[in-house]
Amino acid sequence: MAKARKVYVCGECGHETSGWLGRCPSCDTWNSFVAVTEMPAKAPVARTGSWLPGSPEDVRTEVIDLSKIEVKETRRIPTNIPELDRVLGGGIVPGSLILLGGDPGIGKSTLALEILGHIPDEKILYVSGEESETQIRMRCERLELGDKAIPLLTTTNFSTIEKILLERQPMIAVIDSIQTVYSDDLSAAPGSVSQVREAGMGLLRIAKSFGITILMTGHVTKEGAIAGPRVLEHMVDTVLYFEGERDSSLRILRSVKNRFYATDEIGIFEMTEKGLISVDQATSLFLDGKPRSAAGSVVTAILEGSRPLLLELQALTVASNYGSPIRMAQGIDRSRLIMLMAVAEKKTNLDFSSMDAYINVTGGMRIRGTSADLAILAALLSSVRDEPLGLEVVVIGEVGLTGEVRSVSRIADYLEEAYRAGWTRFVVPASARSRLRRFEKERNVRVYYVSELNEAFDLLFSKES
Repeated sequence: MAKARKVYVCGECGHETSGWLGRCPSCDTWNSFVAVTEMPAKAPVARTGSWLPGSPEDVRTEVIDLSKIEVKETRRIPTNIPELDRVLGGGIVPGSLILLGGDPGIGKSTLALEILGHIPDEKILYVSGEESETQIRMRCERLELGDKAIPLLTTTNFSTIEKILLERQPMIAVIDSIQTVYSDDLSAAPGSVSQVREAGMGLLRIAKSFGITILMTGHVTKEGAIAGPRVLEHMVDTVLYFEGERDSSLRILRSVKNRFYATDEIGIFEMTEKGLISVDQATSLFLDGKPRSAAGSVVTAILEGSRPLLLELQALTVASNYGSPIRMAQGIDRSRLIMLMAVAEKKTNLDFSSMDAYINVTGGMRIRGTSADLAILAALLSSVRDEPLGLEVVVIGEVGLTGEVRSVSRIADYLEEAYRAGWTRFVVPASARSRLRRFEKERNVRVYYVSELNEAFDLLFSKES
């Protein structure tokens, strides 16, 4: 009879040790080891063999010349969901393993069902370990997918899932969710580090051996990482995060890993009573409700993946009642906000030492680049002076430590997006002049060029028409 084995597994990277350690020697994470009691696998060779097609004995052992390997063009499977296809690079790659993470209730199951419902004439399978058949049927009715014949399996046992996958050989299968799947070979509870890791490895083997595309949903922790061992993210081909605020209908699908396309690409959806709707013109959504001529409000542009977006920045400054003034940032890095305020104090006559400062990016977006630096300082100055900008402009530019305004990559794309949204005036770095001459001439717009902070502030609060 097989004996139970007690090991300690790192919850971040999956590293195993025979005893507890304070810090993981593999990923250097502190206090990440948990005790796991597991039984040896029924077929040990299955764990040591490759997940490539064929039995472990058939795995090649000789060296192969890469130039002699024939590569066949793989046809992507369009999902017919425009924003999802944008993120994936045109569709789903056959035989890929995709991990879709997000907070509970954010819409992961809804998106997974809509993917299966929008793919025509393909063999599909939906495996649910969280909802009953009746609940899923009700969801399909709400999504207007009641007439779509979606094969459904409600189980959490990995052996059953594996058996059905091999019998039906679907083109695309959804596992909702990976945290509910368990293996009889392990005594650990479903959702534990060892169960999630073994289920992920088993699904990876099936996907690569039989060319089945498998989409797994997964919950995220309070830190925003997908629950379970970090090794799960290393195994899969694509990692998608579904983000959004609970009190907002806006949903952001973000690609953080993709072996077949660019990362950091985003798709924008609106959650409605009838499911998720792709939002092509996102600028109007982010700027909806923007107050006209309000102090502390500035419009800027950012780049998410290959997609330029217009956003509204709002700043509020008030007299501080504490010895150390408050610096609060929602949607931007707080350290960068503090650095930009220090530059403004050094290079202009601004003094933030007795003021609390608050910055917010409307729409729930998060700015990761530097294109909004100048707009952040413009919004702060507008709030300090309690005076709106003198010009209705889109403000773009990085601010350096010496107070210079620097250009950003693909700045013409930023302005094109703003022009499509109806904006005709722009404040940009002077170093971008040569790249914008054609745009300025063809679009008949007004572009103001600035090279340093004082020049930018004088222009932004002038009454020039």
